[in-house]
Order: sequence, then structure tokens, then C-alpha cells
Amino acid sequence: MTTATTTRAAAATPERRRATIDWRLRFAFLSLVWGFSFLLIKVGTQAYAPFQVTFGRLLFGTLVLAAAMAVKRERLPRGARVWGHLTVAAFLLNALPFSLFAHAELTIPSTLAGICNATSPLWGMALSLVALSEDRPTRVRVAGLGLGFLGVLTVLGAWQGFSGLDARGTTMALLASLSYPIGWIYVRRTLAGTTVSHLSLTGAQLLLATVQLAFVTPLFTTLPGSFPVLPLLAVVALGALGTGVAMLVQYGLVSEVGPTTAQMVTYFIPVIATAAGVALLGESLAWSTPVGAAIILAGAALTQAGPRT
Repeated sequence: MTTATTTRAAAATPERRRATIDWRLRFAFLSLVWGFSFLLIKVGTQAYAPFQVTFGRLLFGTLVLAAAMAVKRERLPRGARVWGHLTVAAFLLNALPFSLFAHAELTIPSTLAGICNATSPLWGMALSLVALSEDRPTRVRVAGLGLGFLGVLTVLGAWQGFSGLDARGTTMALLASLSYPIGWIYVRRTLAGTTVSHLSLTGAQLLLATVQLAFVTPLFTTLPGSFPVLPLLAVVALGALGTGVAMLVQYGLVSEVGPTTAQMVTYFIPVIATAAGVALLGESLAWSTPVGAAIILAGAALTQAGPRT
């Protein structure tokens, strides 16, 4: 999802370009796709093990990018250095967070997983202050991120001591959200200035993540005795739409409006994930959820104020 910034977008300075579809429509599409991803994970884990859901997600996402590369006649990147860094990026931006979210949703609602995902830009800002000296946010954006974090705490019911939350599942979801900015900073430091196209890099990244899960999944799971249709379709949609297509759309947003604005999709994800979880999965909804969602949206608006990076 998260909020995972694509490899090429993190490695290079975004380029301004005209798009046939308004960026706001693509922003809304990406919010919907990633918001519903947590519901799809929940449905998938009802029949398949978390590692199997993650492997399927990566496999179908890779197939989408492979098709896009074939259409545009793109080739995979060359050079041991690039592939080495992409292997780390694939683990931090795809294999690890996707697996953590899938395991987390065995014990926590999809709504809570989506809300935890909203902490990713907060982790990213804290880490960038230390690791990226050139990436200094403005006071208004800091205030916006702080307000967004307050909204997340409101949704979680922090004043009640987070009572009723599954500590293990919540921790795994928060660690998944932390993995995204760590991976983004790693890519920024190691692949900056790479001349390989973003499609080639992201395709290779997903391919490597798929290979990683192909080794891990058989060690911790057994082949399912049956393949229920609805969970299988959820995994296919999660991979093809929520991973493959979403990564292509996200890079286009980063290229057009910059990483700060594009990353604000993270704040809309918990709102959509909550609505989907309540309406389609029957998950409970407290008064603090819509109130916290409103605070999150206000913080997102502030983070877009001022000149774009």
C-alpha cells in the first residue's frame, strides 16, 4: 500500500509531465484500490495461509508489470549492483510488509490494518530527518503529519489505553508500515540517478519479491487441499489490481505532482478500508473512527500546503 513508493520514483527526481487522466481521478482510484486491499487480504486469509496470500499477490502483480513491459518493449535492468539493491528493496517494500499485513489480519480487523498503514508517512518523516538531510519538510507539513497521527490515535482509542486491541497483530501491522519508508530511504540512497526506466525497475523488484516468497512459502505452509473461489479471486484482485496496476498508477502520480502529495493517498486508505470492512465484512465501528478519519483528512490537506517538492 503503502503506501510503498515505487523504486524508480524514490530513486530519481520526479519529472513533470502531462497526463491524459487528471491526477485527482488517479489519486482517487489509488485510494480506493489500496483501501480495499485490506479487505481482500482478510478474505484471502480465510482460506489460504498468509504467506500463500502474499505469494499470490506478488505473482499476479508481477504478471501485470511483465505485460506492461512487453507492451512497451522494456527489458529488465542489467548489472549485479542494481539487482543486489533491488533484492533488498523487494524485501523491504514488498515481501516483508505484505507478509506482515497478511499475518496481522489473522487476529485484527481489516479496518485496523488499514489505519496502521496510515502511520507510514509519519515513520517516513521521522526517518528522513535523520537519513536524508536534503529532505527537510516545512512546518506546515510537519503540523499536518502530526494532526494526521492524532487522527490515527483517535481511531485507535488511545485515551482508553488501546483496550481490546490484539497487541501482536497490531505490532505486525505497524512494523509493516515502518518497513515502507525504510525501503524508500534505502532505494533513495542506493539507486539515485539510475538511468533504467521505472517500469523495468519496478518489474524487477516485484519479480525478486515473488522469488523470495517462492522460497519462503513452502517452508512454512502446505499446499491447500482446495481452492475456494472467492478467496482465490480476492488474491488475484489483490495482486493484479492492488499491486501491479497500483504501482504503475502511483509512479505516474509521483512523476506529476511530486512524492509528498502522492504519498498523501496513505491518509485516505484507512477511511476506505474502514468503510469496506464495516459494510462488507460486518466489522464493528465506534464513534471515534469517523471522527479520527475527519482529523486524518484535515492533516492530509495541511501536508499538501506550500510548494511541492
